[in-house]
Order: sequence, then structure tokens, then C-alpha cells
Amino acid sequence: MSKNVLILSTSLRANSNSQALAQAFADGARESGHQVELVSLQGKEIAFCRGCLACLKNKSCVIRDDAVEIAQKMHDADVIAFATPIYYYEMSGQMKTVLDRANSLYGSDYAFRDIYLLSAAAEEEDGVDSRAISGLQGWIDCFERAHLAGTVFAGGVNGAGDIAGHPALEKARELGRNIS
Repeated sequence: MSKNVLILSTSLRANSNSQALAQAFADGARESGHQVELVSLQGKEIAFCRGCLACLKNKSCVIRDDAVEIAQKMHDADVIAFATPIYYYEMSGQMKTVLDRANSLYGSDYAFRDIYLLSAAAEEEDGVDSRAISGLQGWIDCFERAHLAGTVFAGGVNGAGDIAGHPALEKARELGRNIS
């Protein structure tokens, strides 16, 4: 059965390594017949959450910027994949800001079930992505029908485009192919 797959690429750098993971995941999902939308945060205006909680009453954020449309896309997606660079052993600040701004989804009849994390970092030791996974898991835990379905980490990639030929690209493609 075809699913609606949303991939959020949170790097603001052109030709980023996490964007390459996002594209590989998208390619794999398309190969399996899924409907895929890849949204990059490059050029988007996304303000910080004010913590006013009006979104829980209004079902939409009072801040009128690109995060409102992104949250609606998240709401409607069956599958969400987040692609992020790892900064100081954590998800990017812009990814965290998107998660915070998606607070309007809490208590809604959201469609998503499967959540994926695709990440890249200069460091390549085991566990470099563990805090990013934990941070995303904290968000997922607020949505009882959702779960972390898989992760891919590309270590040892620092400069733009360094990921070319990295085995994580095929892992990301395979993860996208195996969405069920």
C-alpha cells in the first residue's frame, strides 16, 4: 500500500551530507511506490516557539511563518523522516525548532506512525548520533501512535558533499525502500 512520506531536510548548507541522505531515502521510498515530498528548511522562515500554547486551542500556531505549513504536512504524512547534521553531538537547532513548532500536532488526529532519523557528522565513533536519537524519541513519545522506525548515521563526513560514496547512502535508500 502506497504511503504519504514526508522528508524534512533540516540542514541549511548547500550540498549538505544530511540532504544527500534525505535524497537517498526519498529515492528508495519512490522505488517502492510511495508518494514522497522532500522539504528543505533552506530559505524557510521559522521562528522559535513562544510557549504560549495557543496552538493547542487553535490547532495551529499563532506565528505566521513557514513552520505552520510544515506542521500541516507533518500532520498529514503517514511517514516522517528527519535528516539532520549532528552539531555538538545533537540534532541541529533548526530541527529542534521545527519539532517545537509542531506542538499544534499534540492531541490532533495526526496520520504519522513511522518516524526515521537520518544524520551525518564529522565524528564517526559509535554513539555520535545517540543524543539526536534521544531528542527525537522524546518528541515521538508524545505521540502514542508513532514510533521510531529506523535510523541511519553517516560519520566521518564534514565538508559539503563529503558523503559521496559513503555506505550510509545505500542504507538510507534501503530504509526508504523498506517502508511498509
